[in-house]
Amino acid sequence: MTSESENYNKLSAFFGDEYHALKAYVRSRIRASTSRDAEDILQDVALKLFAGADRYAPINNVAGFVYHTVRNKIIDLMRTNKNQNRTENDMTKLPVNAEMVLEASDDVYSEQLQDDLKNHIMNLKPEYRDIIMAIDFEGYTYKEVSQDTGIPEGTLMSRRHRAISLLYKTLENNIEV
Repeated sequence: MTSESENYNKLSAFFGDEYHALKAYVRSRIRASTSRDAEDILQDVALKLFAGADRYAPINNVAGFVYHTVRNKIIDLMRTNKNQNRTENDMTKLPVNAEMVLEASDDVYSEQLQDDLKNHIMNLKPEYRDIIMAIDFEGYTYKEVSQDTGIPEGTLMSRRHRAISLLYKTLENNIEV
């Protein structure tokens, strides 16, 4: 059996078994402001994957491969919508956008912890807060932020690392054992 038919069969079986779970995943990640339906997004991803099945190396982790592709498609759509709505590319607007993302996120953690995290992020130094917002909430890459701001990627990585370390220490001190 060739890798082309193996990949196609693996993808076909995965989409057949997991279609509803994939649709729920997409719905949980897109905001009402996107002009696309979860099913449309999945259809686009499936079409791309099935059309290119013969170009991929043998796929060992089908679930990871598909979910990664779906996640990237959602990020692309969110960026496209942002670029259409955004009148200026200004890092100072990131906290407002990230606040919407935080409030739309899954309730995996307690509301108190989420509120603490929001407050601590907003209290970080601006250069730390901006990089956390851009990378972790807005989905930008270090390269994109570097190109927009002129700050070297290594500096941005260091700032994000320091910011996460500060947030971790602060939240750890606030949690009662």
